[in-house]
Amino acid sequence: MSNYYERSSPKRQSIYIIILFILAAALTISFFPTQGKFKYEYQKGTPWQHNDLVAPFDFAIYKSESELKASYDSLQKYFKPYFNFDAEMGNTEINLFKKVFDSRFASAMEATHKIYPKAPFPDTLHNFILGVSTDIINFIYDKGVLDFSEVLNEKFKGNNLVIIRNNLAENRDIEEVFSQKIAYGFINKKLTKDFPSAPHIRTLVENLKLYDFIKQNLLYDEKTTLKVKDEMITAMSTKRGMVQSGELIISRGDLVHDEKFLVLESFKKEYQINLGSSVYLKWLYIGQIIVVFLAFTILYLFLFHFRKEILNSLQKTLFILMMVLIMVIAASVVVKFNQINIYMIPFVALPIIIHAFYDSRLAFFIHMVTIMLIGFLAPNSFEFVFIQFLVGAVSIFSLAQLHRRGQLFAAVGFITLTYIIGYTAIGIMQEGDPFKINPYHYLWFITNGLLLLICYPLIFIFEKIFGFISDVTLIELSDTNHPALRDLAEKAPGTFHHVIQVANLAEAGSRKIGANALLTRVGALYHDIGKSGAPGFFIENQVGKSAHDGLGYEKSAEMIIQHVFYGMELARKHKLPKVISDFIVTHHGTGLVKYFYTKYSNENEGVVPDISKFSYPGPSPFTKETAVLMMADAVEASSRTLKEYNENTISELVERIINNQIDDNQFEEADITFKDIFQVKSVFKQKLMNMYHTRIEYPDMKKHG
Repeated sequence: MSNYYERSSPKRQSIYIIILFILAAALTISFFPTQGKFKYEYQKGTPWQHNDLVAPFDFAIYKSESELKASYDSLQKYFKPYFNFDAEMGNTEINLFKKVFDSRFASAMEATHKIYPKAPFPDTLHNFILGVSTDIINFIYDKGVLDFSEVLNEKFKGNNLVIIRNNLAENRDIEEVFSQKIAYGFINKKLTKDFPSAPHIRTLVENLKLYDFIKQNLLYDEKTTLKVKDEMITAMSTKRGMVQSGELIISRGDLVHDEKFLVLESFKKEYQINLGSSVYLKWLYIGQIIVVFLAFTILYLFLFHFRKEILNSLQKTLFILMMVLIMVIAASVVVKFNQINIYMIPFVALPIIIHAFYDSRLAFFIHMVTIMLIGFLAPNSFEFVFIQFLVGAVSIFSLAQLHRRGQLFAAVGFITLTYIIGYTAIGIMQEGDPFKINPYHYLWFITNGLLLLICYPLIFIFEKIFGFISDVTLIELSDTNHPALRDLAEKAPGTFHHVIQVANLAEAGSRKIGANALLTRVGALYHDIGKSGAPGFFIENQVGKSAHDGLGYEKSAEMIIQHVFYGMELARKHKLPKVISDFIVTHHGTGLVKYFYTKYSNENEGVVPDISKFSYPGPSPFTKETAVLMMADAVEASSRTLKEYNENTISELVERIINNQIDDNQFEEADITFKDIFQVKSVFKQKLMNMYHTRIEYPDMKKHG
């Protein structure tokens, strides 16, 4: 798709971009609520800045969050869970006990005789003990047996429960039911009470181990419990009073204290619901459409005037709009379902990720446009926008360059601290007392900070999806131990020294004109890796006899040009990003291998040479960075041929080389101005003079080149 886009005419490209913006705006509108926006701004603890507010209609005063929580906690505390009584369980276990009673009774008698050898054991004792035991088991099952560890402690906190028995609900105190452990203690207490003067009888019954036949017969009825609880929660009143139509809500200058704030919040809720009714819905949509399209228009104009290269790329534009939409959709979902607080969403991930690929100005501008849009969704809009403005700015300042993972951790710390300080300051203004701020609210910001740590892997993912490259990746690629650079150093040491010098020149030139200096440096390091395929054909690697001796000029030109194609093969082999391989194919542009072209022309007078055999494949540079590299590469290579190394010869060389490239139309596609080129020339002259002075100071360096 991107290839088709790149081949399209500029007019068609503009149409594609505009369509993308329209689709993004339409999708944003679809996530806006079907409610109006309250027209008054206010904050708790500050005076009411508007005219006297009179209720235009009757509305209920809703309870505060703390009141609702107290009501809910009270419901939880006194709520009674439901359990089904399993009558068959008791009958089954008693029948099983009767089947094994004879064998257990014999064993129990033998064990009891050893303890009480002289105690009387009449013949009728067998049936008596059977009756006593079954009565005890029956009694326990009739009260009910629960699994306390798995059910009670997890299901409810109250002291009562409801037992459904024969389709009848019976309230039961928790102390009236048994668990296996409680049943064991109950059996011992009952035997002690019933046979105070007959310890041998108590021991006999204990040896029967009646608790083996005590199983759970009260089964938790989750469906009924949740149904009843939901009904109670639904029935729980969320209102605490009414305001009549025509009643004064608040006067101008009155302090918005707790009670007034609660009334205003209730009025705001009803006001927005009324605006969302069918009567106002059409105008509501019109207002939302205008607001959203204005925001996206401003974003488009910013890109058009300051970052036009983004609007020339479908992928880059799509990435920017996608990031905005992700944040808007996340905010919309959170506000709609109201399960988590909006401050837990890491909106500041937007400027962090965009800043990883672009400059800080673009990242912060897009962040602010996005936050302004979300402000129409978020409660307490001014508070939300102000805090997000603060943390967005801090994220930009603390991550001026993302070169190491540790920088992200430090930035997350600063961002979280800014959230806490900003929220606390506003809370003090609203409450008048820092101790009234709910400390659990700070968990929102801690969670937000932890979620921000996913930015690091997200940057890597976006690099792969959109073909971008971040500073972190550039730092990794600048390591000269990279296999491609290590191979170049081993096979073509002269070229390796050349690319280091070119990297220094190009980096300085890019920094001077505001281009991406790090990208230019890394591109310079890799631009000549193709020379490792046949290093002897390049003068910087030649010692003694030249590899061109005995070859025709066309063949020599072919061997020189081949390093571009082989460089691209190596780039694919080592999976170098496209923005790096661009330096390989553009560093000679569509220029000529002039030395061999001139030789051929001079020795074949009257013959028109096939210029395609002496021309590099191109394309010409199409960014500032690739243009600076082309200049640096040619200037550095030519500077090695100077017989006299002084200020005049250096200046003449730089002017001649770069002017020839301009005359050859090599920079027509690059976003570089004549002013930029002039500044690059000045930097190159200064850098080369520094090298000259170093050679004067250390004469031995001159003979080593």
